[in-house]
Amino acid sequence: MKTAKTGNEAMAEAMRQVNPDVVAAYPITPATEIVMIFSQFVADGLVDTEYIAVESEHSAMSACIGASAAGARVMTSTSSQGLALMYEMLYIAAGLRLPIVVAEVNRSLSAPINIHGDHSDTMGARDSGWIQIFSENSQEAYDNLIQAVCLAEIAKLPVMVMTDGFIISHCLEVIDMLSDADVKKFVGEYKPERFLLDLKRPYTLGSLDLQDYYFEHKMQEAEAMRNSGKIILDVAQDFKKKFGREYGFFEKYKLDDAEIAVVCMGSTAGTTKVVVDELREKGIKAGLLKPRVFRPFPYKEIAGELSHLKAVAVLDRSDTFSAYAGPLFTEITSALFTSDFRLPTSDYIYGLGGRDINTEQIKSVFEDLLKNVQTKKVEKLINYIGVRE
Repeated sequence: MKTAKTGNEAMAEAMRQVNPDVVAAYPITPATEIVMIFSQFVADGLVDTEYIAVESEHSAMSACIGASAAGARVMTSTSSQGLALMYEMLYIAAGLRLPIVVAEVNRSLSAPINIHGDHSDTMGARDSGWIQIFSENSQEAYDNLIQAVCLAEIAKLPVMVMTDGFIISHCLEVIDMLSDADVKKFVGEYKPERFLLDLKRPYTLGSLDLQDYYFEHKMQEAEAMRNSGKIILDVAQDFKKKFGREYGFFEKYKLDDAEIAVVCMGSTAGTTKVVVDELREKGIKAGLLKPRVFRPFPYKEIAGELSHLKAVAVLDRSDTFSAYAGPLFTEITSALFTSDFRLPTSDYIYGLGGRDINTEQIKSVFEDLLKNVQTKKVEKLINYIGVRE
């Protein structure tokens, strides 16, 4: 069924169709609408969910952890400082292998105070043990959130699905929604292998774990993340088989025969596709690689797709403040290096605090790439695009 939905509405509708057992949440801009809309579904009796209104995002994730450990299918939503307030609990959710799903709306982190979209909040949680999936538009947000439920429960790892704040969360797009029955059938009934309220098989969860066993348990968590790559592809293949929409670790746009390419995540990929098309009309072999899955990071697959290029530019919508580069750039260059591929690669940090990036700025990135191809070196490794001097 085709219908017009904002990114927030699309994610709320996906949550309604999944019909989780528990949602514990605290509202924060620009993710407020997701839980606000869902709370109305609860009030109207459209879902069977136990909705818990808590006093903070830290409490929200704490309640989600308790509910998931007790055997419930659990979802929530947050953004920015809210996700940052959850950081302590994110590690616990992942370490306890709880399949919680978060609809995360990307927003800048203070200070200064800013409510608009960049990827700083998610990047701060990139090593917390959560699977991370980025969405370019409302359709992907909807589809990704449905797939995330299956992925989390099979991999026994929590998952966060991202959209760009305001750019996607509050903008209206036509999406193709699945029927309630189809979504219910796709996610199935949640049957946890172990849970605290299983009185016939009691077990300990979250106990003190010192030198004797902590390392082994963290290795199991790391192995679960490595194994989740195949699960992501299996769930995506099942989704394609049933509904016809294809997903993977990343999307390639005119990349196979490209000589130069941009790598970027989220809504900026749509703008980059417009530029790629314009450059192609001029005979320039430009392309795009849009990572969808950031954790686990599919380094071998990404390096393989980029290896034939003459130059690459990475667009980062966050900074590491490391005096080096943005987080996506460091992942991409590490993947190329460990796969023994050497090509000129430069980083462009952009859009912090929701600042727009336009087609002319992206064209300038491709112009820099053409120069890098000619000189066979990178003139400037780290660039800040769209900043007033």
